[in-house]
Amino acid sequence: MRQIVLDTETTGINPKLGNRVIEIGCVELVDRKLTGNNFHRYINPDRDSEEGALAVHGLTTEFLSDKPRFHEIAAELRDYIQGAEVIIHNAPFDLGFLNHEYRALNMPPFDDYINGVIDTLVQAKELRPGKRNSLDALCDFYGISNAHRKLHGALLDAELLADVYLSMTRGQNSLGMDIEEEQSAGGIELEQVALAEILVVRASGDELAAHEELLNGLDKAMKGTCIWRTPVA
Repeated sequence: MRQIVLDTETTGINPKLGNRVIEIGCVELVDRKLTGNNFHRYINPDRDSEEGALAVHGLTTEFLSDKPRFHEIAAELRDYIQGAEVIIHNAPFDLGFLNHEYRALNMPPFDDYINGVIDTLVQAKELRPGKRNSLDALCDFYGISNAHRKLHGALLDAELLADVYLSMTRGQNSLGMDIEEEQSAGGIELEQVALAEILVVRASGDELAAHEELLNGLDKAMKGTCIWRTPVA
């Protein structure tokens, strides 16, 4: 499966008020592995960023003045993103801007080029209800270093989000999710070990007797039947 982790920076928070996309960062995952086939562009919006937005991303009008306009990168982005499932943190924000940019060029909206969207903010709220679920908060929770993140940047944020997404969804993998292609001492590749052959080691007679003795002691201590003797429904 091909997935693209995407982030944008913009001149403000509302495209309907004339705000524009000024940076796009994309990180490619194929079968949950980073490929290095990333996409990153700065874009000249032909306007200044609002003060609040500038404080977040630090991309000045002067810095962006010699960068391509959106119409110059639209086809390239479309071809890169075509058919992929897209992963975004707070997807309505980024998709709203990208759809607006494409419609302004009389092209089909960005939504038409992709194969579904995963919103990691929605996922995080389901996994961590009532908690802070910003990208920084999730990096802290999953132990992902973001010490180098002084300002927001689309490619850096996409790279961090890729790590967060893989950590958040690790339980969706099989039991062998992190087995590397290396050989054991016997020369058998671990990736070839069938999960159906997981060995179940049952307790020995002595171990069962020791367990029963422990339960008897618990029964005596509480003057009744301990919870460990309660049959599982």
